[in-house]
Amino acid sequence: MILSIKTFKYFLILKTVNMKKSVITILALLCSYFNSDAQGKTTTAALQNAVTKLDRAKNAGEYEGLEKEFLGIAEQEKKNWLPYYYAAFCNAKIGFLKQDDGEGIEPFSNRGEDQAKRAKTLLDTLGQKKELSEVYTVLSMVYRTKVFINPMTYGRKYGKLSQEYRVKAQALNPQNPRAIYVKAWEMYKTPKLWGGNKELGRQLAEQSLGLLKDPETGVHPHWGKAESQELLNKNN
Repeated sequence: MILSIKTFKYFLILKTVNMKKSVITILALLCSYFNSDAQGKTTTAALQNAVTKLDRAKNAGEYEGLEKEFLGIAEQEKKNWLPYYYAAFCNAKIGFLKQDDGEGIEPFSNRGEDQAKRAKTLLDTLGQKKELSEVYTVLSMVYRTKVFINPMTYGRKYGKLSQEYRVKAQALNPQNPRAIYVKAWEMYKTPKLWGGNKELGRQLAEQSLGLLKDPETGVHPHWGKAESQELLNKNN
């Protein structure tokens, strides 16, 4: 079949238009990719920066500021468990620092519990056992802070939960120095009448420190050295 000049021009124009659309689509996809890649690098850098500051944090005010920072990163990295994990850890640390403040601890405990549970939902519970061990360690700490609110009222319930999650953390990763530190704290602080043992607590803190000689780097959990050393420095 012989095409008329008019028909030929039509197909030529149509082909040109389709080519332009393809080029525009490709360019749009490339822009989206590079923007996403740039955003990913930015949020990763933000997480690293926040973790670096966390390594140096000392007081409740610093931990409160960092909690907000980690939650901001969580909004950008919706599938990353670490920002929620670190936000929960910040609240756990605040609870330990304010353990004599009673009900003043409650909002931090509640937020920490929620954040740790959100971190857990972002993990593959079968394939990420070491990561889950880290989350359970922090959840154990968070439940311990709930005991601080009112030991007489909450001690039985949340003390038991704290211990259960610490045991789970160690079962998933027996060499997790942070879970070992939590057990060290538990042994050291629990009265002898209720199963505490200060000497065992010190031994566990030493074990935790030994495992932290070559800690993880970057954004992966690597805290615990200062906490274990602080326990060893106690004289009572």
